[in-house]
Amino acid sequence: MGTYIAGRLAQMIPTLLLIVTIVFFLVYVVGDPVGLMLGDNATPEQVAAMREAMGLNQPVFMQYLNYIGSVLTGDFGESYQYGQAALPIVLERLPATLTLAIGAILLALVIAIPLGVWSATHRGGVIDSVVSSISVLAKAMPNFWLGIMLILLFAVTLRWLPVSGAGSWAHLVLPVIALGTGTAAEITRLVRSSMIEILSQDYIRTAYGKGLRRRAVVYRHALLNAFVPVTSITILQFSTLIGGALVTEVVFSWPGLGQLLVNAVSQRDMALVQASVFVIAVMVLALSLISDLLFKAVDRRINLG
Repeated sequence: MGTYIAGRLAQMIPTLLLIVTIVFFLVYVVGDPVGLMLGDNATPEQVAAMREAMGLNQPVFMQYLNYIGSVLTGDFGESYQYGQAALPIVLERLPATLTLAIGAILLALVIAIPLGVWSATHRGGVIDSVVSSISVLAKAMPNFWLGIMLILLFAVTLRWLPVSGAGSWAHLVLPVIALGTGTAAEITRLVRSSMIEILSQDYIRTAYGKGLRRRAVVYRHALLNAFVPVTSITILQFSTLIGGALVTEVVFSWPGLGQLLVNAVSQRDMALVQASVFVIAVMVLALSLISDLLFKAVDRRINLG
């Protein structure tokens, strides 16, 4: 296990290097941020001095080498919007994004597991058709559109919940629903398909033959075995939620990493963009590793090597 983890961590290094390289050149081709930072009234001397201070007067290749060297030390540069190092700003916003994503995945599991089991145990019936139709519809709805609809209904019309911002549990309700609905639909379909496959196994028929009650067979035997693929997919869905949170945070003005990244892109704050993308990439790669380890933990037959 230790060898496997070490190997996976080693594989992350070239992946992260590729990501930071792509981000560097994408940010570079967007344009020179000096003009945006100084404004239209800046003199050529001021522009030249700022470019020299930021190292933008050097050849692109030298800028890239300097950037990689700084990244290796955890230095992504200074955000000109905030006047401080970019990485601490990103890490400060990270807990808000994680709170939103964790709330969404918990909501998805609370909804998906009962619906998936219910649908599988009523396969081919009206309940199965209704649950499957709702899952397809929920999966097809973009989370930003759903978020706007939730705001119009519960915040503007009914005035039950705040429109946007953060500060209390009430501010968390609408963004969690908007973000978690699509994931709930995906997990529901997975639970249903896993349960249908497991309920057709011989040991399930044997359990019924021993006189066990249907509830015990479904929840004690079938559902526990269905958690093997569900656990892995849930972790991978969590990494997807991190990406979905970027849009949801903008809709609800949630003070997380997504809103920070969008503002950084619009303001051409290169340091913030690069630090944000790097942190997101590290989280996604780490979640992928955790998913494999959990998959092994719940199913000892799997060989990670």
